[in-house]
Amino acid sequence: MTENDWGREEGFRRSESKSENRDEILRADAVEEEQDEVGLRPRLLEEFVGQSELKDHLGVVLDAARAREQTPDHLLFAGPPGLGKTTLAGIVAAELGVVMHVTSGPAIERAGDLAAILTNLGDRDVLFIDEIHRLPKQVEEVLYPAMEDFQLDVVLGKGPAACSIRFDLPAFTLVGATTRTGLIAGPLRDRFGLVERLDYYAPIELQAIVERAAGILSVSVDSEGAAEIASRSRGTPRIANRLLRRVRDYAEVRADGVVDVEVARDGLALFGVDELGLDKVDRSILESIAVLHEGGPVGLSTLCISVGEQPETLEDVYEPFLIQQGLLQRTPRGRVVTRAAFAHLAVDPPDRFSTGRSLFE
Repeated sequence: MTENDWGREEGFRRSESKSENRDEILRADAVEEEQDEVGLRPRLLEEFVGQSELKDHLGVVLDAARAREQTPDHLLFAGPPGLGKTTLAGIVAAELGVVMHVTSGPAIERAGDLAAILTNLGDRDVLFIDEIHRLPKQVEEVLYPAMEDFQLDVVLGKGPAACSIRFDLPAFTLVGATTRTGLIAGPLRDRFGLVERLDYYAPIELQAIVERAAGILSVSVDSEGAAEIASRSRGTPRIANRLLRRVRDYAEVRADGVVDVEVARDGLALFGVDELGLDKVDRSILESIAVLHEGGPVGLSTLCISVGEQPETLEDVYEPFLIQQGLLQRTPRGRVVTRAAFAHLAVDPPDRFSTGRSLFE
């Protein structure tokens, strides 16, 4: 390994170390059992399960780039955590036969940090920036000419004596990932040639993902057991893989090591995952609104204090799934729960729910 290679690898290791760790079993953005997670990622586009429309679009872009022997357009993947944005970036690099360099928006604090990364790229390499919506504005401005012209503008000095020097960069492909497309500045978003949103996965797709992961991890699981795990995985592959590992642990310790539907149910119940895939934090959110605040509306800051979570975590990790399941609504006045939430919690709703009156009367 050359000195430059070592510096490049060490720099990205430092960048990745700044990511926040979260330890809830159902938190799709948790950094847990990272070695297993990396080993479970598909490496080629044909191995990637689900997101069929995105795969078709990406396949055309990559095939065309290979045929022209050029770098593909810059790519932006959006969607909730754990749906495969990082995996797709790795697939892009693997399909093109190039190196992927990984960093994140919060890790690039100054324009000089980005300049150091860009000047270490090889020809046609892939640069993956996770949480790209969190790039500082001054860093974005350095990124614009790099994305458009593969050039880097460096300003030397200050005041009247300042001068700008332009460096040529190797052609590269930027792959950005975001959970909040709306927070990306328009000029940056417009420089991506392909913008794709990842959707939550269907249960049948998650079952296929669980069965594939079980084969890699040497876990004995039948189709019904895999389907049970998939049904409680919140439409998210990363959660499906994590629940599989927890059920595997349960099966090895308290059963015969085989994951069938009963073992899956018992193991998931032990770890607090109910039949809808909700964990204790999800239920705490619903109970806070339904019981303490009589169904809502409740402001975001009040809800965060009640359940002990940060606003970004509630908005990005928990609320999207609860809303999709018809258990929670966001309104101009705050969060409210639905009749389905009261039924799931086995809590009697306030009178206005039974009389059909509006929640805002």
